[in-house]
Amino acid sequence: MLVVDGMGWESIRSHREDAPFLAAASDSAAPITAGFPSTTSASLGSLGTGLPPGQHGLVGYTFAVPGLDRPMNSLLWQPYGIGSSRDLRDELVPEEVQPEPTVVERAAAAGMEMLLIGPAGHLGSGLTRAILRGGRYVGADTLEELVLAVATAFRDGRSSVYAYHPFLDTYGHLAGVGSEEWVGHLRRVDEAVQSITGRLPAGFALVVTADHGMVNLGPDQRIDTADVPALMEGVRMLGGEARARHVYAWPGAEKDVLACWRETVGDRAWILPRDEAIDAEWFGPIVLDRVRPRIGDVVMAARDGFGVFQRDVDPLQAGLRGHHGSLTATEQLVPCLVVPGE
Repeated sequence: MLVVDGMGWESIRSHREDAPFLAAASDSAAPITAGFPSTTSASLGSLGTGLPPGQHGLVGYTFAVPGLDRPMNSLLWQPYGIGSSRDLRDELVPEEVQPEPTVVERAAAAGMEMLLIGPAGHLGSGLTRAILRGGRYVGADTLEELVLAVATAFRDGRSSVYAYHPFLDTYGHLAGVGSEEWVGHLRRVDEAVQSITGRLPAGFALVVTADHGMVNLGPDQRIDTADVPALMEGVRMLGGEARARHVYAWPGAEKDVLACWRETVGDRAWILPRDEAIDAEWFGPIVLDRVRPRIGDVVMAARDGFGVFQRDVDPLQAGLRGHHGSLTATEQLVPCLVVPGE
């Protein structure tokens, strides 16, 4: 399995000339739907455990955890935003934050060791320990290194390999989907997929999927809490990200916060109180008791072309072009391409 971060189904279908191998494979396939929020830690958590966020508990890019006065950044396993960036792996042990058995652990228990391939810096990271523990990890920072690592694995007799590549998502965030930089990297991804397929042993197949798609936001499609301070009245902290917000209210302020967000944001987003979002199964059919407090008292999912930013907490995110996290088809539909070896 190859997971290409940020490679949504619609982006493959609308860039056939830039990704001809992937587009041809998609002609005989159908998309699958990422969960909510459509963001990396939640989606990879579901791939790694076979469970929706309401059970594995990684309910967003950032979310509230006991003992922190800021949300936890679930990608970096650090406090989110401006301030201390200390490593939280000792305070918030990944195997306790996400205690459900991983697919890799279950495979190992059945006698099949999976090889994991991805950026070298992800070895032993909090997120890797939470969702992919149980296999051997090999670092591969470039597409060329990834292709070589996959080929080497099969030459060594491996029967199951999981590979992850993050940088299409990076180009989408920085320059936008469809930008020259993004398109150039999509072409390289397409070439890498074709190269891997050509190196598969007889009887093997490559499954190509992603964690989410992405939408571009312009300057007039954003609200920043610094410009609309009413959005922070009664609010203890904001979690999630621009298009999928967890709004944590001070005790007793929940109804006022909900009313303010609905009035201020209007029909640019779906906005529900926690219980209604859970009943609507936004986080899956089951939300465990240990996970419920991580979900905002108010949950916002942006419609097309909108996001809520907090530049005084995360100036980097406020400057990005591409975003994801919400319930739209562009963000949630991802490929599931099964390509047999040549």
